[in-house]
Amino acid sequence: MARENGGASAMEVDDSKSDPSMQKFSINVLQLLKSAQMQHGLRHGDYTRYRRYCTARLRRLYRSLKFTHGRGRYARKAVTESCVTEVRFLHLVLYTAERAWSHAMEKRQLSDGPNSRQRIHLIGRLRKAVKWATLFSQLCSVKGDSRTSLEAEAYASYMKANLLFEQDRNWDTALMNFKSARAVYEELGKYGDLENQVLCRERVEELEPSIRYCLHKIGESNLQTSEFLHIGEMEGPALDLFKAKLEAVMAEARTQQAASLTEFHWLGHKFPISNAKTRVAILKAQDLEKDLHGPAAESLSSEKRLTVFDKIFAAYNEARSCIRNDLVSAGNAENVKDDLNGLDKAVSALLGQRTIERNQLLVSIAKSKLTKRREEKNEKVTKPEELVRLYDLLLQNTSDLCDLLTSGRDQKPEEAALAEECVLKTLVFQAERCFYLALSYGLAGKRVEAYVLYCRARSLAEEALQRYDSSGSSDEVLQRELKTLHDESRSNSCIEHAKGIMEEVKGPENLSKKISTISLSGTDGKERAQLLEVIKTPQGFWVNIRVNCVGSFVSMIHTPKLLECFFR
Repeated sequence: MARENGGASAMEVDDSKSDPSMQKFSINVLQLLKSAQMQHGLRHGDYTRYRRYCTARLRRLYRSLKFTHGRGRYARKAVTESCVTEVRFLHLVLYTAERAWSHAMEKRQLSDGPNSRQRIHLIGRLRKAVKWATLFSQLCSVKGDSRTSLEAEAYASYMKANLLFEQDRNWDTALMNFKSARAVYEELGKYGDLENQVLCRERVEELEPSIRYCLHKIGESNLQTSEFLHIGEMEGPALDLFKAKLEAVMAEARTQQAASLTEFHWLGHKFPISNAKTRVAILKAQDLEKDLHGPAAESLSSEKRLTVFDKIFAAYNEARSCIRNDLVSAGNAENVKDDLNGLDKAVSALLGQRTIERNQLLVSIAKSKLTKRREEKNEKVTKPEELVRLYDLLLQNTSDLCDLLTSGRDQKPEEAALAEECVLKTLVFQAERCFYLALSYGLAGKRVEAYVLYCRARSLAEEALQRYDSSGSSDEVLQRELKTLHDESRSNSCIEHAKGIMEEVKGPENLSKKISTISLSGTDGKERAQLLEVIKTPQGFWVNIRVNCVGSFVSMIHTPKLLECFFR
């Protein structure tokens, strides 16, 4: 049994036959690739890092096999059946296919999407990946055992389907290849160890959305385009191409829908939208906001909600950028400028509101970890100082939003109501900030500061409750939180007061205990001898004189008569 240094657990060589040309190699392809992808970038979708890993891996394989191309004119050495004398030759072909595929996916992940030239390059790299995957399948059918041959065939089918999927044509052939790969992984998932079964089932789940999309394009599925968004929430490298295709389809649908969006309504104002890019960006943000405030919002985890917030920010920032570009090119048209300035104000206000909501979500996550004990070694526990920092951000957000709402002319009643709500939120955030700042001081043993801050938090909570009652607000959740904050501030202030009195009473007792532990011999004698040695030096002599002078001055100050002179 021969093993490769880099993937010993994923491959085995059957040496039952003495003839090297008749050896059958065994490679657990899915396990080998999944491990490499997760360890080298694809856990976070970093295809650049994974491509560089494949390049470095190929360099090491070429050198270890002494299969280099020489220093002269480049001529690629073909990997044929006759030269495959060990399993590392199969790895050469496999990692070459992976490098080409990761390069294509890297182009697909560009921020503005691939342009026409980059798309040609992308499809060229996918063709290269199909070429090497097909060669890998052919070599494994001769040099590999039955399981390796099946996995290589599934891998080649998956690469062919990816190419057709990206080209937007031959959906029947793409569907056939996806189904062929799924059938192989379904069968392999019934055998082998538990880890291999789990990997095969995960790959089957990753292939399912692409199969359903192909059926939709052929016309054999009743799924609407919007329903694929829920399918796209799954994670995995096999789904990245599907997600990119889905995003392109949704962008096309938004472009068609944007033709009907001629006005933007915000707090009683109506602003015309003439730029198509601005319409598409606003529609994208509104679609994402439905995920946060729709019926399925409660089922979203905190991490997914934060991801949605990031996408909303990107959409609104894109819309604001388009609006400001239009302002530059508007010239002297005052009516157009007024409409664009109003639209810019509306988008900026929405961006501010969503920023406050996101920071409130971060506060709720931090609060859930505040009193949590470290059950796991790597689990991070929130400190009160982190909550103070988050409330500082919230106070800045509410201040900016309030300034934005109160600026300008023709203020509507809805704007005034939102500005008043910002003022109330500012009071609440100030009270919360004081509370967690007091908690931080209390943990540091500063009783006086903690007591004063708890009292301040209680008074701010009372003021906020009175304002909510007078404004007639129906936010019962926030009122409950304020009452809880008021009660906790009151109880914690009493606790800090009691702790301060106890420490004051026990202070002299603790001091006497510390003094009683001081010895006049032992280490003190050694320190005195060292001090005498220092004084004998010229520098020490002058230091001694200065110390004596300062001591004499201090003793003079503490005489009663001199103190009377100071305080007259």
